[in-house]
Amino acid sequence: MPKIHTLYREQVIQTDLATAWEFISSPKNLDAITPDDLSFEIITDVPCKMYNGLLIEYKVGIPFLGKQTWLTELKHIREQHSFVDEQRIGPYKIWYHYHEITKVEGGIRFVDKVNYVLPFGPLGSLAHWLFVKRQLKHIFDHREKVTPGLF
Repeated sequence: MPKIHTLYREQVIQTDLATAWEFISSPKNLDAITPDDLSFEIITDVPCKMYNGLLIEYKVGIPFLGKQTWLTELKHIREQHSFVDEQRIGPYKIWYHYHEITKVEGGIRFVDKVNYVLPFGPLGSLAHWLFVKRQLKHIFDHREKVTPGLF
């Protein structure tokens, strides 16, 4: 049985629910919270607002592997509360990313919970230990740093 890894992050940002939802429900804003060193590029002509079943194709620069194509599906959208992006094609065997926003004292709490499984059995486990875990930390540290400035 492959190991299921979990990444969990949350932060409170001083904004209101409507503004927070407007930001996270626009697929175009993913570029604003992705580190430049990943050479992130959305390929799909995305709408201004997401909807259930929306497929988004993008390319991400992954060190040692070059540009990788990802295809994700947006689903389980609960207006002004949560949604999931799930990888359909990409470097992970499983990628299930739950996003949630809730009103709390001091603003809006943003939650990211990612469950993921790497391919290639023991080689995937080694890659996780050597690189993947650190790369994901870099991505989500970057998001935590830049997101408050976008509101």
